[in-house]
Amino acid sequence: MNVLLVIDMQNDFIDGALGTPEAEKIVDGVVERVKDFDGKVLFTRDTHQPDYMETQEGKHLPVPHCIEGTEGWQISQKLLSYVEEKPFNKPTFGSTELEEYMRTLSKREHIESITLVGLCTDICVISNAMLMKANFPEIPILVEEKLCAGVVPESHYRAIEAMKMCQIDIV
Repeated sequence: MNVLLVIDMQNDFIDGALGTPEAEKIVDGVVERVKDFDGKVLFTRDTHQPDYMETQEGKHLPVPHCIEGTEGWQISQKLLSYVEEKPFNKPTFGSTELEEYMRTLSKREHIESITLVGLCTDICVISNAMLMKANFPEIPILVEEKLCAGVVPESHYRAIEAMKMCQIDIV
């Protein structure tokens, strides 16, 4: 079985509080990839609470975003019909809940590959890719570069290069 992880394709990262033109450009490609994917598709959702500005992340990134229940927290309308399992809400960059789920899944079924797409390459995509690589060192971990976008293009490319150095396949 192949697994596709769709990371944080949420309104606030696309055209909301932290949206970028680069993020807007990948949405249709991510939709096509999800639609055509032969395997299990799982979504993550960056999830913060109203006290976000008092958290460590809020102190370092003082832009309220992905507050649970808001429009910005929602997965892009273009992708909603492809969400088959409840998204993994994650209060941090990497999802430990997703990691646990994948560990359980790998005991039940043979996982051929884990592919990641989504936002933001330089924060949540790289964090989840590294979690997958650390926990499943013998499963190919792939990141589809053209279906990811970073906070800015330069940090996107730096994250891609860092993942290459950690033996994550960039496709």
